[in-house]
Amino acid sequence: MRVLLLGGTSEIGLAILAALDLEPGAEVILAGRDPQRLAAAGKSLGRPVTVATYDALDPGRHQAFADEIGAGGVPDLVIAAAGILIAQEQAERDVTLAATMIGTNLTGHVTALLAFGEAMRGRGRGTIVVLSSVAAVRPRRFNSVYGATKAGLDAFARGYADSLHGSGVRLLLVRPGFVTGRMTAGMKAAPLATTPAAVGAAVAGALRDQGFGPGDGSGQRRGGKSVLWVPASLAGLAAVMKLVPRPVWRKLKS
Repeated sequence: MRVLLLGGTSEIGLAILAALDLEPGAEVILAGRDPQRLAAAGKSLGRPVTVATYDALDPGRHQAFADEIGAGGVPDLVIAAAGILIAQEQAERDVTLAATMIGTNLTGHVTALLAFGEAMRGRGRGTIVVLSSVAAVRPRRFNSVYGATKAGLDAFARGYADSLHGSGVRLLLVRPGFVTGRMTAGMKAAPLATTPAAVGAAVAGALRDQGFGPGDGSGQRRGGKSVLWVPASLAGLAAVMKLVPRPVWRKLKS
């Protein structure tokens, strides 16, 4: 079994890998820009890992990167976890920061996942995990750029999942709420806040429900969810969010 984490230092991504309890013989590939940080992340997992250079902001290299990884065998599981959060006021003052967030959170995922997804389709099996956010449901005035990146990624994932239907490739779309961790350090927690460990456990459970686990890298559909809210109660809150009148929504501060 081969497992690839795009955004190899992501707290949530690493928590998913830890919760999966992969068999000793599984190959874990951590992909990102900083080899030293990737190596440190690998040590935190307590298992051997392979480090690969990957830059979400270099989409022109993503097909070649997928081909290079695939030369050793198409991954059985690809977790798309690369992401950054830049404050809205910073993005408004410096549009290059906005472009960086869009490229990292949206464009880079689309190009990389298309490359790996088509390799999986050609093989006839595989699993993709896409980390979206509750922010994708209805972006707020104080996170419109970040929310737009997640809304775009969410839309792509849903459409691509339909494209992959019947191919043997499964896509799990994960929508966490506010996650307390490095990315949100110093921010006031929103209602129904969660943790990287909780998201990791929920994703691992959903993947096992789909039949992914030790000795089985097929990713074939065996039931289970295609969209995962973390926590589960967030789905109800998201439904309510869509119904709030825009003048009221505009005034909400948290």
